[in-house]
Amino acid sequence: MAEVQTLPNYPKDIDFQQVWAALQETKQILRENAVDFNNRLGALTNLFGDLTEAMVAPKICEKFEEFGFIFPRANQNIRFNDRVNNISFEVDILLENGDKAMLVEVKTKLTIERVNKNIERLEKMRQYADLHGDKRVFLGAVAGIVVPDEVRDYALNQGFYFIQYAGENFYITPPDGKPKEW
Repeated sequence: MAEVQTLPNYPKDIDFQQVWAALQETKQILRENAVDFNNRLGALTNLFGDLTEAMVAPKICEKFEEFGFIFPRANQNIRFNDRVNNISFEVDILLENGDKAMLVEVKTKLTIERVNKNIERLEKMRQYADLHGDKRVFLGAVAGIVVPDEVRDYALNQGFYFIQYAGENFYITPPDGKPKEW
């Protein structure tokens, strides 16, 4: 990791050219520090995301049994890439059985935008599955640690299962009405 640089201490009696050079040097130092900060922040954000997924994945199949789903497989970070048909996407957690599959979007902070991205992902999944002879029904779920009430309500209204953390445990709320199927 880059070492954070401090700004130089310049003398008080300098001319315009020296001030300009000092400003350019300061600008470069600030840019370098910003890049280092963004890299560190990105690594920290990814770590929180990985931790969030790790909290859900081990028990998620068992939790969905309460809703009548038997998913013998739970796979994390699955990437689908069909270059011929220009379909590419990643699934945080994919629960599967012979008849159904559930795509679970897991975020530290869940937003309406992330819920909408999961709708797009499910539409791509349906398209991908149809092109590859997969006739299963696809369902959606979203999970988050920090979730405003309006985001939770929006997800439920979109037909998603909602996974909420509470301490060391998590709870699943079924969607409003029938779960949406893709």
